[in-house]
Amino acid sequence: MNPGEGWLLGIGQCMLAMQLYPRGHPAREKVVDNTYEKLLTLLEGEPEARFSILGREVVHGKEVLVSLEGWPWASRMTQAGIERIEISMPVTREEFERFLIDMYERLNRAPADTAMVRQQSRPSIRFGAIQVAGTNASDFAHAITTATMSFSLREESETIKWMHREVAEHNRLPMAEVEAVVQSLSIAMHQGSSMLLPLLELKEYDQYTTTHSANVSVLAMGLAEAMGLNPGEVRVFGIAGLLHDLGKVRIPIEILNKAGPYTEQERAIMQQHPVEGAKLLLTRQQELDLAAVVSYEHHILLNGKGYPNLSYRRPCHPASHLVHVCDVYDALCTNRPYRDAWGSEVALAYMEEHGGTEFEPEALRVFAEMMRRANRQYVAVEEDAPTGSPAET
Repeated sequence: MNPGEGWLLGIGQCMLAMQLYPRGHPAREKVVDNTYEKLLTLLEGEPEARFSILGREVVHGKEVLVSLEGWPWASRMTQAGIERIEISMPVTREEFERFLIDMYERLNRAPADTAMVRQQSRPSIRFGAIQVAGTNASDFAHAITTATMSFSLREESETIKWMHREVAEHNRLPMAEVEAVVQSLSIAMHQGSSMLLPLLELKEYDQYTTTHSANVSVLAMGLAEAMGLNPGEVRVFGIAGLLHDLGKVRIPIEILNKAGPYTEQERAIMQQHPVEGAKLLLTRQQELDLAAVVSYEHHILLNGKGYPNLSYRRPCHPASHLVHVCDVYDALCTNRPYRDAWGSEVALAYMEEHGGTEFEPEALRVFAEMMRRANRQYVAVEEDAPTGSPAET
């Protein structure tokens, strides 16, 4: 048994014991002692442990705990706003028991604050909403310039299609190619003295995943730059935009390309793609925390609606708000089997009507300003190149 799995099962036992017995009762103390010993065993081989709870699934570090799929405490934790648990050595018995009490209290009341619990008395154990450290997205500026140029994005679109096949067929995310696509898109945006938005134009609906991923990456980088983020942060947002829909590789193609409305069952399957994407990204060897958070949150609206369905209100990461704006805009402005593409101004007007409820107002304001001033160049996706690695095409 994975040591993390054993420790989590022990946490569930502790919660039950705390429900049945008062503090100091021998039965309760025995369960807490046993679970604390499991924690020490876990930390012997992993001085810093991290667990991500995604609905009914749990990821330990980069490993999905398949045996805990459907574990009832995962759902309860998610509903209480506990999506991430982080532990670092050393952890005293007193700190561990304080953590259990805090968790028990969180599980048994509606959380007013889902921020990571990290008090001075117990800095070694933290829990709360899934989040990313080290990305400062609060100090945004508001400036952008545009220019014109001519180019082709055939290699980039072929690389994205190949990347999706690698994930779907071999469960391998080729990060070198992901980085190369984002870098190439960034170069295309800045080859002139100022910036333009190179966007792929959909020809056939089965190209949607490819074109949409590239366009959201471009729009996310443009918006991040317009909001004053530094080049490193812009690049990270571009990666998050490129990978935001990665979970769709786990959705049956007949549902993805369905021309008519979804059945209730089909809609439930489709709405699993944010969780599937986060799970895929959290289990990679690369540090893709922000991309995983964006994948998980990009369909959660500012007012808390959307999906995954959160039974509590908590703020999403600023990158998720930013990518959500770009995601919806590109979807509205693209031909779909069930409707024609909207014009840019029609889409922006619709989005502005929903600012403050569906969209974060400042991100939407800067985005609308950017799109009304931007020089957009649409590039038609060419016929498929021969199947294989981008290096071979």
